[in-house]
Amino acid sequence: MYGHQLQEVIIERDLGVHMSSDLKVGCQCMEAYRKANQILGIINRTIRFKNPGILVSLYKTMVRPHLEFCSPAWNPYYVKDKQLLERVQHRFMRMF
Repeated sequence: MYGHQLQEVIIERDLGVHMSSDLKVGCQCMEAYRKANQILGIINRTIRFKNPGILVSLYKTMVRPHLEFCSPAWNPYYVKDKQLLERVQHRFMRMF
C-alpha cells in the first residue's frame, strides 16, 4: 500500500470485539470473562449484606453487559468458550 508492506496482525480489536486472524472468538470470550469476573470480585468484596435482590440487580447492571456485549457478532460456538462464560454465572450463584 503506497510502497509500504502491511504487517500481519494476529488479533484485531474493532468496536470492542476482539477477532483473531482465523476468525475464532476465543480471545473475545477470554476478555469478556476477565472483565466480568473482575467486576464480580469487586461486588463480592464490597457488598457486606448479601441481599439476593441487590446482588441480582448488581449482576444484571454491572456484570452481564460484559458477557453479552456484541454477542450476535462473536457468538461463542465452541463448548470451551460457552463453559468459560458460564463459569462467571456459577461464581455469582455461589455468592448467595
